[in-house]
Amino acid sequence: MTTVAAPEFQHRTVLLNEAVDALNIDGVRADGVYIDGTFGRGGHSRLILSKLGPNGRLFGFDKDLQAIATANQILDPRFEIVHDSFATMKSALQERGVSHVDGILLDLGISSPQVDDAARGFSFQKDGPLDMRMDTTRGVSAAEWLATATEQQLEKVVRDYGEERFAFQIAKAIVAGRAVVPISTTRQLAGIVANAVKTREKGKDPATRTFQAIRIFVNKELEDLETGLSEAYALLAPGARLSVISFHSLEDRMVKQFLASKAKVAQPDRRLPIRAVDLPQPLMKLIAKIKPSDEEVKANPRSRSAVLRVAERLPYAGAAA
Repeated sequence: MTTVAAPEFQHRTVLLNEAVDALNIDGVRADGVYIDGTFGRGGHSRLILSKLGPNGRLFGFDKDLQAIATANQILDPRFEIVHDSFATMKSALQERGVSHVDGILLDLGISSPQVDDAARGFSFQKDGPLDMRMDTTRGVSAAEWLATATEQQLEKVVRDYGEERFAFQIAKAIVAGRAVVPISTTRQLAGIVANAVKTREKGKDPATRTFQAIRIFVNKELEDLETGLSEAYALLAPGARLSVISFHSLEDRMVKQFLASKAKVAQPDRRLPIRAVDLPQPLMKLIAKIKPSDEEVKANPRSRSAVLRVAERLPYAGAAA
């Protein structure tokens, strides 16, 4: 019997050097503890490991079983992969005896292998089962959710997570379509959306925003991000850095607002007799906002929407989160 190898899907790590360089892994920090909250295919993790000293440690997180399989091929005693969301990083590291880390990297969104594999159901470019789960061992698939969601729930998800102005029309079309035949494939859903959306953005498939919205909802991406940012902050030691790459406005807005809330603190009325040393202090310092170079966008068009934001925890370890 001939064994057919599983297809290999290429992945180009976006802002690879910029995101890892931002962690400032140098000197004594090279023997610190780091987190790659979204292992993917390991581009960032491998570069971090190449910079770590002999006593450094790296913990990777990912929900995707294919990513876990790739991570298990890294035979480095300084590295450990955790099959879970980065939203669990604080408890996962506490279980491993780690209370603080020297740097955290989050590369949000989905990877090229996930998009390009029709069997995962993330893309409408090829027909496949409408799954969309990053972790296929847990949760409800996109098809299962579409079969039971009310028209109001569908409209809210497509509007809020897809920023789609035709959310009402799309929700109505999905409910009408599933009454005729269950919506179980990506092409089915894309066709329903295309018929419901009367005007199209130039160069963008009408189903793009709807697919994004359902994927975000099914995987609880924004909930994980909200929790993960708080957990990351709690784990950062003074002087440690958080490096976050986002790919759409909802993610980037959350990251920007979270970092701003730590970097800017409300000051009391200057007329009050308060010593400078007693004034509220910022908890983080904003380091950088970086976008891919023209060369990277040309080589990898999927990187065009990426935004890297970097911040450093200031030495006020006793301050409240």
